[in-house]
Order: sequence, then structure tokens, then C-alpha cells
Amino acid sequence: MKRVLIIQTGGTILMQADIRKSGEVTADPDLAKGYLLDEVPELRQIASIDVVGPFYEDSSNISPQHWCRLASCIASHYHDYDGFVILHGTDTMAYTASALSFALRPLTKSVILTGSQVPLTTLRSAAHRTLINAVEIATMQIPEVSICFDDRLFRGNRSSKMSIGDFDAFASPNHPSLAEIGLQIRFSDAVRPKGPTFHNTARFDNNVYILKLFPGLKPTFLNQIPDSAVRGILIEGFGSGNFTNNGDYNLIPFFEKCLDANIILAMCSQAPFDAIDLSKYESGRMAREIGILSAGSMTVEASITKLMYLLAHNHEPEMVRSQFVMDLAGELS
Repeated sequence: MKRVLIIQTGGTILMQADIRKSGEVTADPDLAKGYLLDEVPELRQIASIDVVGPFYEDSSNISPQHWCRLASCIASHYHDYDGFVILHGTDTMAYTASALSFALRPLTKSVILTGSQVPLTTLRSAAHRTLINAVEIATMQIPEVSICFDDRLFRGNRSSKMSIGDFDAFASPNHPSLAEIGLQIRFSDAVRPKGPTFHNTARFDNNVYILKLFPGLKPTFLNQIPDSAVRGILIEGFGSGNFTNNGDYNLIPFFEKCLDANIILAMCSQAPFDAIDLSKYESGRMAREIGILSAGSMTVEASITKLMYLLAHNHEPEMVRSQFVMDLAGELS
């Protein structure tokens, strides 16, 4: 029988619903440690299961330090198990999946993140089926960091949370699903091949900033950034990579100050589907000319975690710039 390690980190899936408080949910760390296999006994039919809990956090509190602990947990058990399932809160699951995809390369086994919109113990929860799906796929050694949710398997660094209240909370806007899970599990041709030798290179520099543009953003509010410790900025631009480039709200002087301070600037789109194209419109061409990088088809989650990963591994800005536009872990089309 295959061996699968379940790594529980917290999240709604392991909370308890309190009917007396109108459905309020509360954390119960002991659920995973003592009762997970009792709640879903079918898991024992699929694999030999062990459960560990390196930390227990609301996913809103997850930080790069937690990503490193997760990567270390997987690395220390890598040769003992056939696959890994991480139970994680949905709010930052795509960030964690993206970060791990850069840190754990190349993979020869499955690392699958999953969770639930409602607790496992809730009557209408889909968590039972999701857990069974995740563990079964983990035994198949699909060499990806992925997200298993609502009968689909997504590449982790191509995924985003799209809904707060629906069971199909996640989507992969610019990449096909890795698998559709029905009576049979149907894998797509998009699954990456196994790598030669696994390495854990988890290091992240969180001296980064996400700048979401909006009409009327005052550049004066941003004046302190070029003189701060920020090393990289991900700009969420309009459409295919546009921004205000004239009048009182012209952002070009701010961008130029950042570039003069050796801050890496990269632009993604506020629209989740399709890719940035800095050649299409005037402001995009201006961005490209002054040295702003294109995130292409990357999600916000993949773009910012990739930037953090590259900054931690490179002191020279040019190395970060050259690698940011390269496909490292399937994050770029």
C-alpha cells in the first residue's frame, strides 16, 4: 500500500461548526491529530496515512516563514512517503502553492494542497470527497505542487481563489486543469514530467510590495517607497498593462525613481484571464521602455511569490529580472 503524509496546517476544513452561534466556526487543532482518520475512514482504504502538524494557523496568518517550514517538513519526509497532502485554509492557499512550486524543484512526487469552504464536520461539507480525491491522487505521484478542490486538480502556481461562498472556490484562469475527477480521474496532457533529483530551496525575501492601481491614485502617497527597504514591486495594472501616464496622476516619475533605486518593477493585470501585453497600448510600451517587467500570464499569487523567491536567491537585480520572465515551474505559458 502506498504511503501518504497529511500535513495539517489549519483552515476551515478542520474547524468545528457551533450551531448555537449561528454557524460560527472555531479552531480545533486536535481534530486532525486525533480524529481525522475517524472522520474519513475511507482514507485507510487508499493509502497508509500519517498525520503531522508543523503549525496550526488561520491561513490569513501564513507568512514566508511558514512556507519554509512546510518545505522543510516535506523535504525531511520526502523519501518516506509516496505523496503529500497539505490541509490549508483557502484564503492564502494559492500563495502557499505558488511559493512551494518554486521552492520544491524538481519534484518526483505529488504535493497537493486542499481545504474546504465549510468544516469537515458540517453536514453538507464537500471536504470528505475532496480529501479522498487528494489522497488518491497523491498515491499516483503526479510531480506537481497542485490544488485539489471541487473534483478538479489545478497547478498550484496557476490557481486563484475566485469565490468566497461556492464549493468551486478555485480556478486556473490561464491554464487547463491537471485533472477532472469523476467516476474516473482523467489527467490532462499539461501535467509536468518528473524531475531528476528533488531539492528544497525554500528562501523568500518579503521586502516586496503589491501596488494596485486605481483611477485617482496620488503618486505623492508613494514617495517614501523608493527610499525604503522594498526590493521589488508588483504593479496590478489595468487591462493588458496600462497605467495613468499624464497629468497630476502620472506614475512614470515614481516608477523611474524606483528603478533608479534598483527596485524590481513587474506588472500584472487586474483582470485574471489572458496575459499582460506591454506592446499593445502607449502606456504599456512606456512601461516596457523604462524597464518594467511583464508578468505575462502569471497570477498575482505566482508573480509575488516568484519575486520573493528570486530576490532571496539573487543579490544582483539583473539576475532577478532575467529569471522573472523565465518559466521556472510551469507558472508561465
